[in-house]
Amino acid sequence: MRRYAGSCRFVYNQALAWQTERYAKDKTVQFSYVTLANLLPIWKKEFKWLSDSPSQVLQQALKDLERSYKNFFAKRAKFPRFKKRGQSTSFRFPQGYELDEANARIRLPKLGWMRYRKSRNVVGKIKNITLSQRGGKWFMSVQTEREVDAPLPQASTSVGIDMGITRFATLSDGTFIEPLSSFKRQEIRLRRYQRRMSRKVKFSSNWRKAKAKVTKCHRDIANARKDYLHKTSTAIAKANALVCIEDLQVGNMSKSASKTLAQKGKNVAAKSGLNKAILDQGWFEFRRQLEYKLQWNGGWLVTVDPKYTSRTCPACLHESKDNRTTQAKFACVDCGYANNADVVGAMNILARGHRVLACGEDVRRTKVVKPRRAASAKQEPAEVTKQGEIHA
Repeated sequence: MRRYAGSCRFVYNQALAWQTERYAKDKTVQFSYVTLANLLPIWKKEFKWLSDSPSQVLQQALKDLERSYKNFFAKRAKFPRFKKRGQSTSFRFPQGYELDEANARIRLPKLGWMRYRKSRNVVGKIKNITLSQRGGKWFMSVQTEREVDAPLPQASTSVGIDMGITRFATLSDGTFIEPLSSFKRQEIRLRRYQRRMSRKVKFSSNWRKAKAKVTKCHRDIANARKDYLHKTSTAIAKANALVCIEDLQVGNMSKSASKTLAQKGKNVAAKSGLNKAILDQGWFEFRRQLEYKLQWNGGWLVTVDPKYTSRTCPACLHESKDNRTTQAKFACVDCGYANNADVVGAMNILARGHRVLACGEDVRRTKVVKPRRAASAKQEPAEVTKQGEIHA
């Protein structure tokens, strides 16, 4: 399976190098999947080991490149980049598979029957199956297609959410959610394992054992964060029909404070700790999960510009930096209204979202996500094991 994934990565990079060479000569040239697929037999003759992989998984890699290239010309993404080993260990079967849900096993071309740990039932018509490796384990994602009725929200309430570090999420009703900070909890253990690995001879047996412990620690951190975000976003999506959230640019917020070697930035150590705390929260993933879960439940997600939300008085709408004297305390200098600064921010976010929906207020970076009538459901990944093996 790793060889199949490596062959897909090689074909993708080979085709991208071919495209990049011609794009450098002509900036308007575009290549279709058919053009790239015609090169595949030539590469198979040159690199005999490519024939060991199923042809359809190699073709799917070329289709992925075609999609990336179209997104670039449509200005939806940057120019495609080469894939590195260890970062894209996956391949996809569009056909030729046989799924036996009753016995929790699947037959794949050139792989035969394999058992898997089923996380949920497959609903709808299967379109493709993707196998990917993460943290030393293989996972199977089954993409299905089915028609669904237009969802109707069961709740009738609306809420604004202010994201933070001390408080992961503060709601406009005054409640808040404590952060998990999974990386912070495991940081000392991870540092100890990384220190041990650095003292081993690279690529030796002991180095690989030490690396496996580092990988497991990273996997535990990611799984804990993912579980926390799923539970939190599901609870909010089910309890509210309208959710207003800040359009946070996490990439810009977590940039390093350093400038150059000669001219260093200010408070580099403090900014590094802040960046680590921001990335540990998973704000973007939380927003992504809220978006599709609200669509499933018939709800709405509105993203608004976070500018001045935490220093504008929700009672008299007076905006001033003097309103927020400390990180947590808000006290309006005009009308005297006082509350927690995060709660004030959540209240202003909700009010701004209502104004956008009601009268189309022009707020920068505003986005309204509405529920869709038809949906293409992607099954949650299930762990794949060889038939006969049992993982504890």
